[in-house]
This record gives sequence, C-alpha cells and structure tokens, in this order.
Amino acid sequence: MCGITGIYSTSNLGQDPVKDVNRAVMALYRRGPDCQQVKHLGKCILGHARLSIIDLSTNASQPLTDASERYTIAFNGEFFNYKEHRIRLLEKGYRFLTNSDTEVFLALYITYGEKCLSMINGFFAVAIYDSLHQTLLVARDRYGEKPLYFYQSNGELYFASELKSLLSYPIPRQIDRSSLFGYFVHNYVPGNDSIIENVKKLPPGGKIKASPQGITIENWYEIPGWLAEKTSPQEASQQLYSLLDDAVKLRLESDVRLGCFLSGGVDSSIIAYLAKQHKSNLMTFNIGFPDQPYFDESRFAQEVSKHIGTQHTTFGIGNHALLETVYDVLEYIDEPFADSSAIPVNILSRETRKLVTVALSGDGADELFGGYRKHLAHARAIRFQPYRNALALLTPFLKLFPKSRNSFFSDKVRQLEKFITGLSLSADKRYQRWASISSPEEVSKLLLPPINSQSYLKFINELTLPLTKHETIGNINAADLILVLPGDMLPKVDRMSMSRSLEVRLPFLDYRVVEFSMKLPDYLKINRNQRKWILQQAFGKFLPSEVFTRPKKGFEVPLAYWLKHDLNHLINGENFSKDFIESQELFSYSAIDSLKKQLQSSQLGDTPAKLWALIVFQHWYKKYNPHL
Repeated sequence: MCGITGIYSTSNLGQDPVKDVNRAVMALYRRGPDCQQVKHLGKCILGHARLSIIDLSTNASQPLTDASERYTIAFNGEFFNYKEHRIRLLEKGYRFLTNSDTEVFLALYITYGEKCLSMINGFFAVAIYDSLHQTLLVARDRYGEKPLYFYQSNGELYFASELKSLLSYPIPRQIDRSSLFGYFVHNYVPGNDSIIENVKKLPPGGKIKASPQGITIENWYEIPGWLAEKTSPQEASQQLYSLLDDAVKLRLESDVRLGCFLSGGVDSSIIAYLAKQHKSNLMTFNIGFPDQPYFDESRFAQEVSKHIGTQHTTFGIGNHALLETVYDVLEYIDEPFADSSAIPVNILSRETRKLVTVALSGDGADELFGGYRKHLAHARAIRFQPYRNALALLTPFLKLFPKSRNSFFSDKVRQLEKFITGLSLSADKRYQRWASISSPEEVSKLLLPPINSQSYLKFINELTLPLTKHETIGNINAADLILVLPGDMLPKVDRMSMSRSLEVRLPFLDYRVVEFSMKLPDYLKINRNQRKWILQQAFGKFLPSEVFTRPKKGFEVPLAYWLKHDLNHLINGENFSKDFIESQELFSYSAIDSLKKQLQSSQLGDTPAKLWALIVFQHWYKKYNPHL
C-alpha cells in the first residue's frame, strides 16, 4: 500500500520536472511514510511513496527496475495471489531479486504484457515503463479500490494517487461546474470527472497507454451488469462461503501485524469470523462513543468478538477527541468529500494503526448484496406501486412530525416521507433520488447561474438506463458498483485509512465474489424484509443471531447537534459570510441562509448533511486556491 505519481511526455523530458515529481511524492507521504523515491527514465519520471507490507527490505523499494533494466514499476496496492504466480514464473526460469508482490507483478507484465492485469487478484494503481519502446502503461483495479487521478495536455501525461499530489504539477485550476453540481447532489464527486476541470479519475478497470505516438485511454475490465442465473439457496450459500473464505485467506498475507475491523454488524462479523478460522490470534478493533449513546454500538462488536474468540479492542472516543478529528479530516481532504461517516473511519484507522499496519474490513457487501435501507425501499416500491396514491395521502400528516437522523422516531418519519415521495417517480429517477442527499432542483437553487450540469446528468442518466426497463435489486446493485462504490465508499476507506498510514483490505470486493453476486436472483438478496438474506443463509449458524436481526445503523456521527453547538462557528464564520460567498460567485447566499435557518427547525431532514457539504467545500476552496 503506497502512493504513486509520475509524468510521461511524447517528447523528451528535461530535468526541471524532477522537482515537480519530488514535490508530488512528498504530498503522498502519509500513504507511504517508509520510503520516498523518484526515477528519471527518459520520457518518463516515476515517483513512489512506500508503506512496507510485503518484503520489508530496501531491495523491494520502488520504483523497482528489473534485472535487464528495461522495465520499471511503481505500484500502489496489494497482489494477493502473487505467490502462486511466483511459483509458476520460477518454473519458467524467472529469477527474482526480492520477495515482494511488486516484482511478481512486473515479471507477469514482462512475460504476458497487458494481459497480466486480468491475472491479478487484488487492488492497485500501477505504472510500468518500458525504456526500450519508450511506452508507459498506467492501470487501475477492477472496482476502483485504489485511486488514480490524471491530467493530459499537449502530449504530456501527469498522474498521481491523490489530487493534492497531482496539483504539485503545473496544472490549471478551474472548478469543473458539472462536478460541483454532482458533488452537492451526492455529497461526493461522482463518476470519472474531478472537481478540477480536465483532471480525470482513471475509471475502475481502466488503463492509459502512452507512447511517442500518443496517449489513449481504454478499459481492460468491464464492470459486470446483473444477469441472474438459476441456483438454489443451498448451492448459492455454499458457493458464497467458499469464495469469501478464500478471499479472506488470501488477504491475510502480510509481513507486518494484521487485524480486522469489527463493528458487530453483518459484514464485518463475517469477515472477522472467517479470518479467525485461519489466524488463531486474530485482533479485532472498533470504536465506541460513550458520550453519544444513541450512536454507540460497541457492545455488539464485543459480543461477536466473544462469540468467535478474537483479541478485541474497543477505542472509547469522547466528544472532545471526536470533534478534534473533524479538523483532521477537513485538512486531509483534497477533493470535496462530505460523507460524514469519514470522521469515525478516520478515528478507527488512527487508533488501529497504533497496533497493526493492515486491517480487513467488511465494506462492499451492502452494495453487492442489498444491504442499505434504499435497497429494501426499492424492493417495497416494487410491491407497493398499486398503493402509491393512497400512501401519498399521508404526506400532509408527516409534515407535522419532526424529521432528522437524531432519534429513532424522527429518522423513521424522515425515511417514510422520502419513501412516499420516491413512489411517485419512475424507477430510474427513484434510484437517483434515493442515492442522493439533495435533489437536482435543490442544487440548482444553491448554485448561481450559469449552471453546468451536462456531464453529470449524462453520467447519471446513462447509469440508470437499465432501471427504466427492469427495476430489480440486481440492476440497482450494478448501478451502485459504478456510482456509490467508487464515488463514496471506496474513497472514504482509502483516504481515511491512508491519512493514518493504515492499509485496509476488502474481501467482499474479491472479483470472484463480486461477479458471483451479480448472478444472484433478487430473492437471495432481499427476502421479504431481510436484507442480505444470502449472507444470513451462508453464515447465520456461525454468528450470534442478533447480528442478522438488529436494525442496521451505519457509522453515523451527531452532525445536527455539532452544527447547532460545538461546530456552529463553522457555518457562522468567514467561510459563510455574505461577502466571501458573493466573492466566490458560486452560491446563492439566500439559499445558504435558508439552510442555516432550517437547522434550527424540527424539520431537519438532510439539512445537516447539506451544510456539512458546504463546510467541506469551503475549507477545500480556501486551502487549495482562494482564487479558483
């Protein structure tokens, strides 16, 4: 787990860009605190910041060049099935200089060319330079677990693991207005654009090929759509157990200390249970919030740990420490990202890193197997369509009750109102609404004209096109693989763990598990009111029954309370002043003022999340260039 960056030019590079690459590498220091190196390779300069996980020796430091000195690799990620490929390459006569997975990756490329990408079970962003043919291959893993930003202009390519690193290069900084629109719809920048105009994210499963003849972008892997196959619950359960068990086993390979996140929910409990079968002294970790009992679920993790027999640690985090982390998160974010659950993920990563360098996590299961509230809502929407007009009659009564995420009752009222509103929409628009924080109409009122939402709307409409033909949980999961996973969940895990130099591995995103999930009939995912039903069938007898029956809560923080009290100064300070907002020429001050007033009402809805998106954006705006 590391960070990579580099430059390629179709003409020759001079010495001056080396300084830029050095700055870009140092911007990745938290991703790779163990070693930072740069290599000038003619038309290409590669930089690498290393977090040592496999083969801790300096021989395995990167950029790494093969014995012939023709090929050089800079690799961010892990290659979990590298040992089996190493054995095969040794049988072919290949001689290795290290024990690293990086060198095996390079050897596979030397032997098989670009076809080697499909042989990798793991996550990665990688750059490989061939000095003989003066070509560069840059590639990203299947589902976008590892980030890769790039910019190209006039025959030059710049790339980096993080936006802050890419901005070390002489790149124009103009806000992408369509990405800004998408950001305020979802609270993250969706798709393959970035907040900076002409800076792109390499698509999951994408590759860049650069040569003296030019630069091209293609896909080496196509994210699977949903196509259900006939199977029985028994057969599917057995197959899932086998696939996930092997995925966990592969991800236990490490030359440093390793443990598991354990929240006590379905997904992390399954991963911890499987890991314990292969690692007798498994350590598990979670955080508790003793000052916020409504958000504290640490007791559930402790019960699961006791049941499966792990060495468990709960990190108790008080209000003061929790609030301090808010500023750490704001400072580390280099592209606006306003999923507030990033805050507890950051804390968990910080505390876990004090004991281990690698942690397994249950992330990804919700998107694959129908674990979110919205998935159950979609299943109910399919059943309740005949009753939508009758249910709509409840809307005036619901307006009489408080709606927020701060209590069980008010959250249920909020969900019910959102559900009834969604019933009146077509299947594709329903998904778009339930996958967002703000509606396009609300964002249009927030942003000043001219509003450019063309690229975002094209992306979201193409994404949801299959739902216009078949509203199924499988098609919703397929959309989540393209929107939610690479836009929200994976960046959250990557950024927050890397900010603490912790590697997090996600067994549910083993490509075999993902492709298996895309072949499951809907009833194996949501059965009546049971979400992720197939997971209960496969693992229910190994874990406490409460794991599968208690309500899903999520990794939430008391955002509304904070904004009214401890963090109120963030929405009443300079960044929200009328003069500053008008100077930006981006937002309607009256729309922001309305949100601030809404915060004081009982009808909160998602107002705290909308204000948090503004706080994050304003902090980013001032840090990365006050004159954007």
